[in-house]
Amino acid sequence: MDGIPQIALGITALFVLMSIPMAIAVGVKRAKTGILLLHGEDEDLLRLMRAHGNFVEYVPLALLALAGAEIAGASSWLVAFCGAALILARLIHYFGLRTAADSKGRAIGAGLTTITMLVLSLTILWQLGMAP
Repeated sequence: MDGIPQIALGITALFVLMSIPMAIAVGVKRAKTGILLLHGEDEDLLRLMRAHGNFVEYVPLALLALAGAEIAGASSWLVAFCGAALILARLIHYFGLRTAADSKGRAIGAGLTTITMLVLSLTILWQLGMAP
């Protein structure tokens, strides 16, 4: 399977599995509250929605960068490390946001996600001979 970003695909599968319970949690909360649109001033529903929404906003681009780094020829250990860091970051962020909007977990998860995406972006540019 030369040329296929196997590490990134494995990490992608894990992220897909992570997203399913997040989506289900929003749906279950909607069913319990009868709130079919927006959050109806229910703070718990709002945090569930934002935790899932933020996941959906950041993870696709991070996975694209992960696959890009692997395809561009980055070392397997770096790709695997960044993939693991992204999983950890998104879990910390999700559970931090579920706890409170201003939690340290949310900030740590967001920061780790950003740093990892930066490393992946610079790695791609380096591998392509376009590093700043």
